[in-house]
Amino acid sequence: MSDLQRHPDEHTSGRDATHPGSSVIPPREVPLGGPRAMTVRRTLPARGRTMIGAYCFVDHYGPDDVAATGGMVVPPHPHTALQTVSWLFSGEVEHRDSTGVVARVVPGELNLMTAGRGVCHSEVSVTTPGAERILHGVQLWTALPLDAVDVAPTFEHHEPEPVVLDGARVRVFLGELGLPGGRRTSSPVRTFTPLLGAEVRMEPGAELTLDLDPGFEHGLLLDRGTLSVNGGCMLPVSHLLHEAPGPTSMTLAAGEDGADLILLGGPPFGEEVVMWWNFIGRTHEDVVAAREQWQSELGHDPDGRFGSFDYPGGESLPAPTLPPVRLRPRA
Repeated sequence: MSDLQRHPDEHTSGRDATHPGSSVIPPREVPLGGPRAMTVRRTLPARGRTMIGAYCFVDHYGPDDVAATGGMVVPPHPHTALQTVSWLFSGEVEHRDSTGVVARVVPGELNLMTAGRGVCHSEVSVTTPGAERILHGVQLWTALPLDAVDVAPTFEHHEPEPVVLDGARVRVFLGELGLPGGRRTSSPVRTFTPLLGAEVRMEPGAELTLDLDPGFEHGLLLDRGTLSVNGGCMLPVSHLLHEAPGPTSMTLAAGEDGADLILLGGPPFGEEVVMWWNFIGRTHEDVVAAREQWQSELGHDPDGRFGSFDYPGGESLPAPTLPPVRLRPRA
């Protein structure tokens, strides 16, 4: 997914105003392009918190009737130095990218694209007869560490097996998670820093205690229902709970209508990065160079930094204008 804001903010990680214990990040609504734009609810980056582990971007969208809104229509656009994590609860999206991949994003299956030194891709809702009309899911970005920013772009698909527990079903799509009874479940998908990504679906009134890595900070995004965390915090829908490193477990209790959620985690990211539009760099110059290269290519140069692919929907997205100041860390 692309950041389609006309005047995207500059975000610098590594200097978060961290808070001990737990804090809740409310979402802000962002239109995803077009006159009938689908609205996404963005919780990362946020003021005072730009990352959770290597996760630097969290969008939550739907349930959205694509027949009424046009759904997700994101033409070819670039990325650098990150991985995109696509996870759906319902609906279907077609993904195309300059590695040559044409794939369908469907519920319960992970699509992970590593941008590395540069890639371009598109994401378009599937609206053919018989396709599910309701689009609903999350889009996540993770920042690559410095030693991986120049890797070749790749694409991976993985279908995690659900683990059935008493009153809950868990799918781990990234990393590893400890479950009740000493069980553990993990994903074979490659990441460049330790990460956790899991979908948890809880039945009405269910309670679940998960093991946490005390070296990780965690994020918990409530997709649907009502949820109490650790016997206290009632997390509102579409809000993101941040948990600082330290705890070794987390207890979740679903309300009378159950709860669906996404659990994220990773060790605090120890490197400073500048994120602007769809680019991640270490310096102002990195971002300026990436933007200039994209503007010169716009997805038409198969031998360029970002490559090209056949996109039947029209032209690529041009990059917004850079702000008239140097991209630098904010206080």
